[in-house]
Amino acid sequence: MLGLFEEKMTGPVILKENSSLDEQLKQLTKFSQKPLPADIREQVEQEIRCIGYGVSGEKKLLYELKNSHIPMFVLRDIYIEDGDLSAQIDFIVITKKLFFVIECKNLYGDIEIDSKGNFIRTTEYGKAGIYSPITQNQRQLELLWQIREKSKGSLMKMLFQILKSSFYRAVVVLANEQTILNDKEAPKEIREKIIRVDQLIEYIKKEIAASNEFNCSKSEMQQYAENFLNMHIEQKKGLYSEISQRYWLIC
Repeated sequence: MLGLFEEKMTGPVILKENSSLDEQLKQLTKFSQKPLPADIREQVEQEIRCIGYGVSGEKKLLYELKNSHIPMFVLRDIYIEDGDLSAQIDFIVITKKLFFVIECKNLYGDIEIDSKGNFIRTTEYGKAGIYSPITQNQRQLELLWQIREKSKGSLMKMLFQILKSSFYRAVVVLANEQTILNDKEAPKEIREKIIRVDQLIEYIKKEIAASNEFNCSKSEMQQYAENFLNMHIEQKKGLYSEISQRYWLIC
Protein backbone atom coordinates (compact mmCIF):
# COMPACT_ATOMS: atom_id res chain seq x y z
CA MET A 1 0.00 0.00 0.00
CA LEU A 2 1.28 3.46 -0.89
CA GLY A 3 2.97 5.11 2.09
CA LEU A 4 1.32 8.33 3.26
CA PHE A 5 4.44 10.46 2.81
CA GLU A 6 6.10 8.45 0.05
CA GLU A 7 7.27 10.37 -3.00
CA LYS A 8 5.17 9.58 -6.04
CA MET A 9 6.95 7.76 -8.84
CA THR A 10 6.33 9.42 -12.21
CA GLY A 11 8.55 7.52 -14.63
CA PRO A 12 11.03 4.70 -15.17
CA VAL A 13 14.12 4.07 -13.04
CA ILE A 14 16.90 2.09 -14.72
CA LEU A 15 18.36 0.14 -11.82
CA LYS A 16 20.80 -1.87 -13.99
CA GLU A 17 21.68 -0.63 -17.47
CA ASN A 18 25.02 -2.28 -18.22
CA SER A 19 25.33 -5.58 -20.05
CA SER A 20 28.13 -8.11 -20.42
CA LEU A 21 27.59 -7.78 -24.18
CA ASP A 22 28.67 -4.14 -24.06
CA GLU A 23 32.01 -5.02 -22.49
CA GLN A 24 32.44 -8.06 -24.73
CA LEU A 25 31.89 -5.91 -27.82
CA LYS A 26 34.38 -3.35 -26.55
CA GLN A 27 37.06 -5.97 -25.83
CA LEU A 28 36.56 -7.81 -29.13
CA THR A 29 36.76 -4.56 -31.08
CA LYS A 30 40.03 -3.76 -29.34
CA PHE A 31 41.28 -7.29 -30.02
CA SER A 32 40.40 -7.02 -33.72
CA GLN A 33 42.85 -4.13 -34.07
CA LYS A 34 45.76 -6.49 -33.45
CA PRO A 35 47.61 -8.12 -36.39
CA LEU A 36 45.62 -11.35 -36.81
CA PRO A 37 45.70 -14.24 -39.28
CA ALA A 38 43.00 -13.86 -41.95
CA ASP A 39 40.88 -16.77 -40.70
CA ILE A 40 40.95 -15.53 -37.10
CA ARG A 41 40.14 -11.96 -38.17
CA GLU A 42 37.17 -13.12 -40.24
CA GLN A 43 35.66 -15.07 -37.34
CA VAL A 44 36.31 -12.31 -34.80
CA GLU A 45 34.73 -9.71 -37.09
CA GLN A 46 31.74 -11.99 -37.61
CA GLU A 47 31.34 -12.28 -33.85
CA ILE A 48 31.60 -8.50 -33.51
CA ARG A 49 28.79 -8.11 -36.05
CA CYS A 50 26.58 -10.63 -34.23
CA ILE A 51 27.16 -9.11 -30.79
CA GLY A 52 26.77 -5.60 -32.18
CA TYR A 53 23.42 -6.59 -33.66
CA GLY A 54 22.26 -7.89 -30.29
CA VAL A 55 23.47 -4.78 -28.45
CA SER A 56 21.73 -2.55 -30.99
CA GLY A 57 18.43 -4.36 -30.44
CA GLU A 58 18.66 -4.10 -26.67
CA LYS A 59 19.43 -0.38 -26.86
CA LYS A 60 16.33 0.18 -28.99
CA LEU A 61 14.25 -1.63 -26.40
CA LEU A 62 15.90 0.28 -23.55
CA TYR A 63 15.15 3.56 -25.33
CA GLU A 64 11.45 2.65 -25.46
CA LEU A 65 11.42 1.83 -21.75
CA LYS A 66 13.28 5.02 -20.80
CA ASN A 67 10.77 7.15 -22.71
CA SER A 68 7.65 5.30 -21.59
CA HIS A 69 6.69 7.68 -18.74
CA ILE A 70 5.51 4.57 -16.88
CA PRO A 71 6.50 4.17 -13.21
CA MET A 72 8.76 1.12 -13.35
CA PHE A 73 12.12 -0.29 -12.36
CA VAL A 74 14.19 -1.74 -15.20
CA LEU A 75 16.96 -4.35 -14.98
CA ARG A 76 19.01 -5.24 -18.05
CA ASP A 77 21.05 -8.42 -18.53
CA ILE A 78 20.30 -10.51 -15.45
CA TYR A 79 22.15 -13.84 -15.28
CA ILE A 80 20.79 -16.45 -12.85
CA GLU A 81 21.88 -19.94 -11.86
CA ASP A 82 20.34 -22.77 -9.88
CA GLY A 83 22.46 -25.91 -9.75
CA ASP A 84 23.25 -26.96 -13.31
CA LEU A 85 20.59 -24.66 -14.75
CA SER A 86 21.24 -21.11 -15.86
CA ALA A 87 19.52 -18.37 -17.82
CA GLN A 88 20.38 -14.94 -19.14
CA ILE A 89 17.39 -12.58 -19.08
CA ASP A 90 17.59 -9.53 -21.32
CA PHE A 91 15.21 -7.35 -19.28
CA ILE A 92 13.14 -7.57 -16.12
CA VAL A 93 10.62 -4.75 -15.74
CA ILE A 94 8.85 -4.18 -12.41
CA THR A 95 5.68 -2.08 -12.61
CA LYS A 96 3.13 -1.20 -9.94
CA LYS A 97 1.10 -4.34 -10.74
CA LEU A 98 3.11 -6.73 -12.91
CA PHE A 99 6.60 -8.08 -13.58
CA PHE A 100 7.67 -8.40 -17.23
CA VAL A 101 10.40 -10.84 -18.29
CA ILE A 102 11.51 -9.71 -21.75
CA GLU A 103 13.56 -11.51 -24.37
CA CYS A 104 14.91 -9.13 -27.02
CA LYS A 105 15.48 -10.50 -30.53
CA ASN A 106 17.09 -8.32 -33.19
CA LEU A 107 16.60 -10.96 -35.88
CA TYR A 108 17.78 -10.60 -39.45
CA GLY A 109 15.18 -11.61 -42.03
CA ASP A 110 11.44 -12.20 -41.84
CA ILE A 111 9.72 -14.47 -39.33
CA GLU A 112 6.81 -16.81 -39.86
CA ILE A 113 5.10 -18.75 -37.06
CA ASP A 114 3.07 -21.73 -38.24
CA SER A 115 0.00 -23.34 -36.67
CA LYS A 116 2.19 -25.62 -34.53
CA GLY A 117 4.19 -22.74 -33.08
CA ASN A 118 7.31 -23.38 -35.16
CA PHE A 119 9.44 -20.35 -36.03
CA ILE A 120 10.74 -20.11 -39.60
CA ARG A 121 13.15 -17.39 -40.67
CA THR A 122 13.44 -16.28 -44.30
CA THR A 123 16.53 -14.49 -45.63
CA GLU A 124 18.07 -14.11 -49.09
CA TYR A 125 19.68 -17.49 -48.43
CA GLY A 126 16.36 -19.28 -48.02
CA LYS A 127 14.17 -20.55 -45.18
CA ALA A 128 15.31 -22.21 -41.96
CA GLY A 129 13.71 -23.11 -38.66
CA ILE A 130 15.01 -21.40 -35.54
CA TYR A 131 14.71 -22.26 -31.85
CA SER A 132 11.52 -20.84 -30.45
CA PRO A 133 12.24 -17.62 -28.50
CA ILE A 134 8.91 -18.22 -26.73
CA THR A 135 10.22 -21.52 -25.34
CA GLN A 136 13.51 -19.83 -24.40
CA ASN A 137 11.66 -17.02 -22.62
CA GLN A 138 9.37 -19.43 -20.75
CA ARG A 139 12.34 -21.44 -19.47
CA GLN A 140 13.96 -18.25 -18.22
CA LEU A 141 10.76 -17.39 -16.37
CA GLU A 142 10.44 -20.87 -14.86
CA LEU A 143 14.03 -20.76 -13.56
CA LEU A 144 13.33 -17.32 -12.08
CA TRP A 145 10.26 -18.78 -10.33
CA GLN A 146 12.29 -21.75 -9.13
CA ILE A 147 14.93 -19.55 -7.51
CA ARG A 148 12.39 -17.19 -5.94
CA GLU A 149 10.36 -20.10 -4.57
CA LYS A 150 13.40 -21.54 -2.78
CA SER A 151 13.83 -18.32 -0.82
CA LYS A 152 10.36 -18.51 0.72
CA GLY A 153 8.95 -20.33 3.73
CA SER A 154 6.43 -23.14 3.29
CA LEU A 155 3.33 -20.94 3.62
CA MET A 156 4.67 -18.23 1.33
CA LYS A 157 5.87 -20.90 -1.08
CA MET A 158 2.32 -22.25 -1.36
CA LEU A 159 0.92 -18.75 -1.87
CA PHE A 160 3.60 -17.99 -4.47
CA GLN A 161 2.66 -21.13 -6.42
CA ILE A 162 -0.94 -19.97 -6.55
CA LEU A 163 -0.31 -16.34 -7.47
CA LYS A 164 2.88 -16.35 -9.56
CA SER A 165 1.19 -16.64 -12.96
CA SER A 166 -1.01 -13.62 -12.26
CA PHE A 167 1.96 -11.32 -11.55
CA TYR A 168 4.38 -12.31 -14.33
CA ARG A 169 4.30 -11.72 -18.07
CA ALA A 170 6.83 -13.32 -20.43
CA VAL A 171 7.16 -11.56 -23.77
CA VAL A 172 9.47 -11.67 -26.78
CA VAL A 173 10.21 -8.33 -28.45
CA LEU A 174 11.39 -8.11 -32.06
CA ALA A 175 13.76 -5.14 -32.26
CA ASN A 176 14.46 -5.10 -36.01
CA GLU A 177 11.91 -2.71 -37.53
CA GLN A 178 12.52 -4.19 -41.00
CA THR A 179 11.52 -7.71 -39.94
CA ILE A 180 8.13 -8.78 -41.25
CA LEU A 181 6.28 -10.96 -38.75
CA ASN A 182 3.72 -13.37 -40.19
CA ASP A 183 1.86 -14.88 -37.22
CA LYS A 184 -1.65 -15.21 -38.62
CA GLU A 185 -1.47 -19.03 -38.35
CA ALA A 186 0.22 -19.02 -34.94
CA PRO A 187 -1.61 -20.33 -31.86
CA LYS A 188 -3.16 -17.50 -29.86
CA GLU A 189 -1.02 -18.16 -26.77
CA ILE A 190 2.12 -17.62 -28.88
CA ARG A 191 0.78 -14.71 -30.90
CA GLU A 192 0.03 -12.81 -27.68
CA LYS A 193 3.61 -13.19 -26.43
CA ILE A 194 5.57 -11.85 -29.39
CA ILE A 195 5.48 -8.16 -30.30
CA ARG A 196 7.47 -5.56 -32.18
CA VAL A 197 9.60 -3.06 -30.26
CA ASP A 198 7.36 -0.13 -31.20
CA GLN A 199 4.40 -1.98 -29.63
CA LEU A 200 6.11 -2.69 -26.30
CA ILE A 201 4.94 0.32 -24.29
CA GLU A 202 1.31 -0.03 -25.39
CA TYR A 203 1.49 -3.72 -24.52
CA ILE A 204 2.78 -2.95 -21.01
CA LYS A 205 0.11 -0.27 -20.49
CA LYS A 206 -2.62 -2.63 -21.68
CA GLU A 207 -1.50 -5.46 -19.41
CA ILE A 208 -1.30 -3.15 -16.39
CA ALA A 209 -4.75 -1.72 -17.10
CA ALA A 210 -6.25 -5.22 -17.42
CA SER A 211 -4.65 -6.52 -14.21
CA ASN A 212 -6.74 -6.85 -11.05
CA GLU A 213 -3.71 -6.86 -8.76
CA PHE A 214 -3.27 -4.15 -6.12
CA ASN A 215 -0.90 -1.29 -6.85
CA CYS A 216 2.53 -1.53 -5.27
CA SER A 217 4.16 1.52 -3.72
CA LYS A 218 7.46 2.88 -5.02
CA SER A 219 9.34 1.32 -2.09
CA GLU A 220 7.70 -2.07 -2.69
CA MET A 221 8.55 -1.93 -6.40
CA GLN A 222 12.14 -1.04 -5.54
CA GLN A 223 12.38 -3.91 -3.08
CA TYR A 224 11.16 -6.37 -5.72
CA ALA A 225 13.67 -4.93 -8.20
CA GLU A 226 16.54 -5.23 -5.71
CA ASN A 227 15.52 -8.82 -4.96
CA PHE A 228 15.85 -9.63 -8.64
CA LEU A 229 19.14 -7.75 -8.83
CA ASN A 230 20.48 -9.78 -5.90
CA MET A 231 19.84 -12.96 -7.92
CA HIS A 232 22.21 -11.72 -10.62
CA ILE A 233 25.56 -13.50 -10.90
CA GLU A 234 28.46 -11.95 -12.76
CA GLN A 235 29.41 -14.48 -15.39
CA LYS A 236 32.82 -16.01 -14.84
CA LYS A 237 33.49 -16.87 -18.46
CA GLY A 238 35.90 -14.72 -20.42
CA LEU A 239 34.90 -11.83 -22.60
CA TYR A 240 36.26 -13.38 -25.77
CA SER A 241 35.04 -16.14 -28.01
CA GLU A 242 36.83 -19.48 -27.92
CA ILE A 243 38.62 -18.63 -31.15
CA SER A 244 39.87 -15.26 -29.95
CA GLN A 245 40.82 -16.75 -26.59
CA ARG A 246 42.95 -19.41 -28.27
CA TYR A 247 44.74 -16.87 -30.42
CA TRP A 248 45.14 -14.49 -27.46
CA LEU A 249 47.16 -17.14 -25.66
CA ILE A 250 49.65 -17.63 -28.48
CA CYS A 251 50.04 -14.12 -29.87
